[in-house]
Amino acid sequence: MKKTILTIDDQADIRRLVRMTLEYDGYTVLEASEGAEGLALARSRRPDLILLDVMMPGVDGLMVGKTLQADPVLSRIPVIMLTALDRDADIDAGLEVGVRAYLCKPFGPVELLQMIESFIQEADGAATAPSATAPTTPHFPSR
Repeated sequence: MKKTILTIDDQADIRRLVRMTLEYDGYTVLEASEGAEGLALARSRRPDLILLDVMMPGVDGLMVGKTLQADPVLSRIPVIMLTALDRDADIDAGLEVGVRAYLCKPFGPVELLQMIESFIQEADGAATAPSATAPTTPHFPSR
């Protein structure tokens, strides 16, 4: 069964790169260009994973993360932050809203796919060996 990934990012180029990468690997991709639209899609389609930018007009990624964590159903969906913000304070803010991993832009398609696949395998109950990107511990850049 195809897994569904929701990308919430105001940069069309990033959404296109993510969509092409994920569709090539067999994922169904949903896209939102801003936070409120992303929340609506998360509620209506219940994706298997969410890729979330921080800096967006209107409802930013941190508010989206807080909203997702406050919802008993949506809080189960793993969220990976895809952002250019890589300072300690930014990473801490992501942790506070329940983000499971933090991938800094620019990122490589292979790194993105490996991270997503580790979360999908965990959600499917597959036994995976611990690794640097295993979802059992949040994956954040070195400080």
